[in-house]
Amino acid sequence: MAKSTASEVAQRHGKKYAQKAALVEKKLYPVAEATEILCQLSTSKFDGTAECHIRIEADTTQADQLVRTTVALPHGTGKTVRIAAFVPDDQADAAIKAGADIAGVTPLLKAVEQEKIDFDVAVAVPPVMKDLGKIAKILGQRGLMPNPKAGTVTTDIKKTIDELKKGRIECRMDKQGIIHTIFGKISFGPQKLKENLDVLLQAIKDAKPSGIKGGSYILSVTITPTMGPGVRVEI
Repeated sequence: MAKSTASEVAQRHGKKYAQKAALVEKKLYPVAEATEILCQLSTSKFDGTAECHIRIEADTTQADQLVRTTVALPHGTGKTVRIAAFVPDDQADAAIKAGADIAGVTPLLKAVEQEKIDFDVAVAVPPVMKDLGKIAKILGQRGLMPNPKAGTVTTDIKKTIDELKKGRIECRMDKQGIIHTIFGKISFGPQKLKENLDVLLQAIKDAKPSGIKGGSYILSVTITPTMGPGVRVEI
């Protein structure tokens, strides 16, 4: 395939994108260099999010090859996370004091049934999980259903909320074998983004499922700003 010229890139994505793309060489960058250049690539006027796209060599139809893990980023994500805590109604005030934006069972069930979902993450204590059956489909379609594997079904609501507020994220492979996640804001600067990315990549390596055999596991890693070209990272 012929290499696209700067003018062709400008026609497809715009002049500003083409100028940023010209800064990226067709090579794999070590993590430190990759985050350094990433901070120069955002074309948005707002503070862009640092995104990471990790391609895994796996058969996504096999349950023992699915990658799913949680990662506590040392510098957080830079995003404000709205948390819903499914706890008994008499524990709602304690959950709110712990940092939840909305809590309880009765008000949350009613809100979700009406599809008034004003939160980014849902956590729950085990005793109320049976009550979530009636809204499981609604939450599941949005990727919000509390799940023990994601660490969102917990006996320690305060600790879980605290970790989520500080920047704990869930990483899950999609049907194409790609993990799409975030690891900070462009304004964090190269060093903090590097430290977050190092922790993220190590967590993905540590989460290698037993069903994936052989040396190949992570096929490629690309980091991008919300708006702008991507950088391929050396694994």
